[in-house]
Parts: sequence; structure tokens; C-alpha cells
Amino acid sequence: MEAVGVMTRADFWRGRRVFLTGHTGFKGAWLALWLHGLGARVTGYALAPPTDPSLYELARIDDCVESITGDINDAARLQAIMQAAEPEVVFHLAAQALVRDSYAEPVATFATNVMGTAHLLEAVRKTPSVRSVVVVTTDKCYQNREWVWGYRETDALGGHDPYSASKAAAEIVTAAWRSSFFADDVSIATARAGNVIGGGDFARDRLLPDFVRALERNVELEIRHPHAVRPWQFVLEPLAGYIELAERAHAGEPGIASAWNFGPDEAGARPVGEVIDAFSHAFALPAQIRLGVSEPQRHEATLLRLDTSKARAHLDFRPRIDLDRTLEWTAQWYRAYLDKRDLRAFSERQLQAFLGLRS
Repeated sequence: MEAVGVMTRADFWRGRRVFLTGHTGFKGAWLALWLHGLGARVTGYALAPPTDPSLYELARIDDCVESITGDINDAARLQAIMQAAEPEVVFHLAAQALVRDSYAEPVATFATNVMGTAHLLEAVRKTPSVRSVVVVTTDKCYQNREWVWGYRETDALGGHDPYSASKAAAEIVTAAWRSSFFADDVSIATARAGNVIGGGDFARDRLLPDFVRALERNVELEIRHPHAVRPWQFVLEPLAGYIELAERAHAGEPGIASAWNFGPDEAGARPVGEVIDAFSHAFALPAQIRLGVSEPQRHEATLLRLDTSKARAHLDFRPRIDLDRTLEWTAQWYRAYLDKRDLRAFSERQLQAFLGLRS
């Protein structure tokens, strides 16, 4: 895939050594594909793909990276692999990323999301080649007060559920390592993104993958929170922000080593029920899928928005596609999946189309 240097400097990434944790996951696989297209030399470190099917396998991401199977909590192995790879840039995406799973396995969630981040930062500390690090957390790291305005990077961290609390803790861990152990030679940023959607997500308890599974199996789709408002964005939007952060951090730009929000504009924050209706229309279903509403058993936020003023002002971050087009592109990807098309080629075409847009 030929890289298009519209959004980022291809000459920066060509031949650049990159260490990417979580490359077998949804966002990690897309990021691996993008970095490969830019000419980066990517070493991926992760467990086996967390779902079957997975974007990693369907799009043959193993062709794009030197893939190492490993646990982020195996500190010695992580450090050895990173030192051998000699990366200049590190993206940390490995995580336990599901709220409901965090209720079932809270200790494991904290082990992966908190101690895993600490192990990653310790490996960076002992790898002299590293110059920039992007630690990816989540918009759910904020103490959610269910208010109508967006959370800023300076707002209080917290979490009602183990997942959210673990990600808030990962932010605190990163800030502590940044101030305690890293000077001007390594720049570490954290990235907080809202609800990310796009082709290739097959995780449980996520709205659009659940829709596709219900369609495949011809069963009723249950929605836990049809009135909950989320900041929906296309998967490549925050990845563009991560890449921009890594470039600027590598250059030692002042102020980059801090927390950053990446989310959609105001129109991208819509209720779950409205999004599923729009997705069903974009999918051009021959018959309307049946919807059922289930009562939630655990606490989940019903209103969550991000303020992205900082990224807009300092990174010139702007969403490139609105929610309607996001849902159209996502539906097209899953339609290609159901039609058994070449998903590596299809994913590359979507990436190229995205790169060709202007914000």
C-alpha cells in the first residue's frame, strides 16, 4: 500500500522503528496497517487476537509487523523484546478494554491496565533508543458526573467501574513515571478517545459488532442503554491523533508530554438508539432487525462527552468524517466481511480514502 502524506509526514515514518503493544486488537490492527503503509518497521507485542474472527487475521496484519506473542504483565519478556527491537517510537494500546468484563475480572483488569502500563514504562526506561511514547487510555478515565459539557484534560480522574478506574489509574501511573524518570530525552503523552467505531471490531458488548452478530445469527439484538449518549468517532480519527502526538513528541515539541482528548464534534454525540437506527439504514438491510431492550445489571455512564479544544488548538486536530459517513463506512466494511471479500485490500482502500479527505 503506497502511503499518502496528507495527514502525516511519510518521510518521518519511513524506516522508523516502532514498538506497538496490542497490535492484535481492533485499534491496534488498524494502527499497524497504517504504520506499515507509511513505511515504518513495526514490532508488535500482544496476546493472540482477542476475538474470532478478528481484524488482525482477516486483514493479514501479521504481514505488516514483526509479531511477538507476549503478555504485557511478563515484565522480563517485554523488556527483552523491546530492547532487541530498539524502537524510537512506542505506542501502548494493550489493555482489557471492556467495562462488563471488568466486573467479572476486576483484579485481572487492574493487572493489565495499571501494572501492564507500569511494566511498559519500565521497559521504555531501560531501552535507550526510545524517544517518544503514546499511552492510550480512554474517555472513561474521567470522574463522570453526567453533566452536559465535555470533559477537559484538567478535569478529575476517577471511575465507577473497575475498567474506568483502572484507566484513570493508568493515567496517574504514566504521569508519575513521566515526572519521576523521564527528562527531555523521552516525551510521553497519553491519549483519551471516545467511543471508536469502524470495520473490524468483533468485541462482545459493543453496539455495532453485536448488531452484525445478531444479523448473522438472525436473533434479537438487545440494547442495554438506548438513551445513553456517547461521543462516536471513526476508528482512524483518534489514530491520526496518536500518530501526530508521536511525531511531535519525537521532535521534542514543548507541551506534548501531557494528556490529550480525541473525540468527534458536537454532532457526533448521539444516543445509542439513534445510532443503531442509522447503522441499520446504512447497512441497507432487506428486513428490519428486531430490537430488544435489556435492563443493565451494572453501572454504566449514560452521558459522556469530551472537550477536544486542546487538540484542536495545538495539534490542528479536526474530525474528517461525520457520524453519518462513519456509519456508512463501517456498514460497508461489515458488508464486505459478510460477502467474504479481501478485507486487507478493502481496509487499505478505506484508509486511503480517509487520508485523501481534508478536515
